[in-house]
Amino acid sequence: MRSCWNLKYGNLLSLFVGLSVSQLFGQYSLPNEIPLVKKVDLQPYLFPVNPGQVNFLAGTMGELRTTHFHAGIDVRTNSMVGVPVLATQQGYISRVIVGAYGYGNAVIVSHPDGNSSLYGHLDKFKGLIATYVLQEHYRKKSFDLDLTFDSNQFPINRGDTIGLSGNTGGSSGPHLHFEIRDENNFALNPLAFGFTEVKDVFAPIAIKVALVTMDANSRINDKFGRFEFSLIRVGNTYSLPYPIFASGKIGIELLGHDRIDRSHFRCGINYIEVVADSTSIFTQQIDKINFEQSYDITAHMDFKALKTRGLRFNKLYISDGNPLELFKNVENKGIVSIENGSRSIRIKLRDFWANESLIKFTLKNDPVTKEVSFLETPLKPIDFEVIENTLVVHSKKCVSKSTTRIFVKGKPELLEPSYAGVSKDVYLIDLRTYLPDSIVTCSGTLPFSFKDKIPSRTDYQYFSDEVDIEFKNGTLYDTLFLNTDYGVRNNREVFTLGTLLTPIHKTISVLAKPKNKYPNYRQTAAYHIEGKRLEYLGGQWQNDKIKFDSHELGEFTLATDSIAPSIRRIYCNGNSARFRISDNLSGVESFEATINGEWVLMKYDYKTGMVQSERLDKKKLLKGDFKLVVRDRAGNERIHQQKIL
Repeated sequence: MRSCWNLKYGNLLSLFVGLSVSQLFGQYSLPNEIPLVKKVDLQPYLFPVNPGQVNFLAGTMGELRTTHFHAGIDVRTNSMVGVPVLATQQGYISRVIVGAYGYGNAVIVSHPDGNSSLYGHLDKFKGLIATYVLQEHYRKKSFDLDLTFDSNQFPINRGDTIGLSGNTGGSSGPHLHFEIRDENNFALNPLAFGFTEVKDVFAPIAIKVALVTMDANSRINDKFGRFEFSLIRVGNTYSLPYPIFASGKIGIELLGHDRIDRSHFRCGINYIEVVADSTSIFTQQIDKINFEQSYDITAHMDFKALKTRGLRFNKLYISDGNPLELFKNVENKGIVSIENGSRSIRIKLRDFWANESLIKFTLKNDPVTKEVSFLETPLKPIDFEVIENTLVVHSKKCVSKSTTRIFVKGKPELLEPSYAGVSKDVYLIDLRTYLPDSIVTCSGTLPFSFKDKIPSRTDYQYFSDEVDIEFKNGTLYDTLFLNTDYGVRNNREVFTLGTLLTPIHKTISVLAKPKNKYPNYRQTAAYHIEGKRLEYLGGQWQNDKIKFDSHELGEFTLATDSIAPSIRRIYCNGNSARFRISDNLSGVESFEATINGEWVLMKYDYKTGMVQSERLDKKKLLKGDFKLVVRDRAGNERIHQQKIL
């Protein structure tokens, strides 16, 4: 089953490389001249694809995507390219975007009521705007375009065909991405505009709940951490067949989705309410989206589950640093306190069509104990993880409690397990109190690499022999207990800066001080390590040091790309030229084609690596000396030349 969460933005790396933030999410400013008056009498908004007929969706507004909230609806086109896309309301074309990433080919129409509509992933533009855009490609000698217009240039009537549906940009399947935005550029739910073309009778589906201990004094089934529980379904009611023993402060997360008639895609849930006993403690309602906060979705999901397993657990509490404005009726940030007795939890799920589901379970108070009947046998003799502000050390069982010592600034202190099982000891250390150097148990010594405690709401600089890091105010959602390390792996220097599992709000600036020599600075750049993949970051060399920015923490390395991009000809004749281009490491930076020295438009699809020509004069064949030049980000260049007879 393919998820509608993955229908767009299939290649996150390419998106960040290819688009600015404003292009990626389509945020824009309208031209200065907007003479259209508000509060005019308008016909109802028109559904943009096959109006009056039954339509189906592959995505809804407000879904949790990997890097942002989905800002519109994805209208299915039966896996076809070329379905007419109609203007939903009268107005004028105020902006056109052409690019390989994000929305691909997109049209924005401004309307007399102050709203605007966006149509993304188009295959082609139609009407006078199509001719104008093609001319602009050739005038600017660029595939990428971002054009704005005044109200008198391209007026639009309701129902005019403005383009044909496609699969351009970050789309991973043919469909239309359709948005409606208000005068403040907030995305509104298009389904709220009275469209009858889409029906839904299916209630949201719940798969799992996760329970999270919110501090070192909290427990779930006698243990500290985050624990997932699969739900049992009877009709539209989901439950756990047994109470969960808990104590202290507990956060709840939900893994679920909505279904829409005749669609196998997993879509978003607009309304979620948590009721503890008879009190509503948390309500999330997504009826509009502020694009300036869209990146903050990373603070709204369990980031570790997202990065390691691709699962989007929706937090039903407001974690530290979460600035989103989607919540109301929130009590104690949505965190449930278990002090005595039991608490009955009810979670109400509702989609746009008012189809409802209910999740119910019980949290039963159980006093904190140091003896736990069942603990999983540790995979390693000794290991650790950081959960929020707590360092959690897992060690094989030690017979004597006096053998464990924790070292802080070189000084040892005795440390007893916070709780233990038959084969395992667990130690909980509050990192807000101190940053330990290492811990020694009967299973061995575990060194830590904590270097500093970085506050979230101030400018901060960290300096060391290997790296300097600059954190701007607001870069972090919460206090960062920074661990750094340096080593060599697979003949590459590896700089460890925090962990990939910690989300950040803004980019960090890093000055790496490599110990190896890199004779070719021009082709050597910084890369972020994600598994076996290297993500190009670039950088500027300064006296044998390299400075670069990153929107993620984790592991970084330096690599030299000395191999030119590849060009594979599909066909090249008088009618059209089509090639597949790619690069082995740094990625394609630019491509340019000419015929007899004159620039030729090449349209690029990063998903397939295809570039294909489009002539300005359709009556004039490609004839003569054809040349295609492809460059990568390291400056390597590959040239294909041939004569077209």
